[in-house]
Amino acid sequence: LSPLVCWQIAVRACFLGFAFGCGLLLSAGRSAWRHFGWYMCSLSLFHYSEYLVTAINNPRSLSLDSFLLNHSFEYNLAALSSWVEFTLEKLLFPELKQITWLSTVGLLMVIAGDCLRKAAMLTAGSNFNHIVQNEKSDTHTLVTSGVYGWFRHPSYVGWFYWSIGTQVLLCNPVCVVGYALASWRFFRERIEEEEITLIHFFGEEYLEYKRKVPSGLPFIKGVKVEL
Repeated sequence: LSPLVCWQIAVRACFLGFAFGCGLLLSAGRSAWRHFGWYMCSLSLFHYSEYLVTAINNPRSLSLDSFLLNHSFEYNLAALSSWVEFTLEKLLFPELKQITWLSTVGLLMVIAGDCLRKAAMLTAGSNFNHIVQNEKSDTHTLVTSGVYGWFRHPSYVGWFYWSIGTQVLLCNPVCVVGYALASWRFFRERIEEEEITLIHFFGEEYLEYKRKVPSGLPFIKGVKVEL
């Protein structure tokens, strides 16, 4: 890696560590921002661990993009929208942001979703990549064990419920609905695109796997195969 890239990686890692530390301070306090502190810790840990697990699992695909901080304009807009909603509702309806049991449910969703995603990444090993691959490499194999025996797309299932959980944690009713709809649409299209590639790579082996194991996401069956 060039010195510039190393510097860019260090800056991002330090930023996420700083955000996690700020989140811990807010979480330990008794202010109304305590639940936002939980959110900050969850968000920074998610992005840092995306890079870390990729570095362990598939270092050849590692890049600055592995942090997923610049995932897409829509992703950044969604994050900004959740912060704006939280702040406005905290000012206008402060009692809405103090429902501890609901925020706890959201935190559990976040933890479970992120653990499922990281388990999927670790199980897939070098087969996992943040970018849908169009060409099959020599080491590319169909993974059907572990969490892939529960769902065909466990990393997407984990991310789906993690994203919704962040908004439940923040008690953001508007963004809960918005995140659910936007995430569902994104993963529906992503799964169809990915399954076309997987059928091309593995043929009948993947079709048999597809028949036996659900996608894991509600009302998403994946690409339709004409018989």
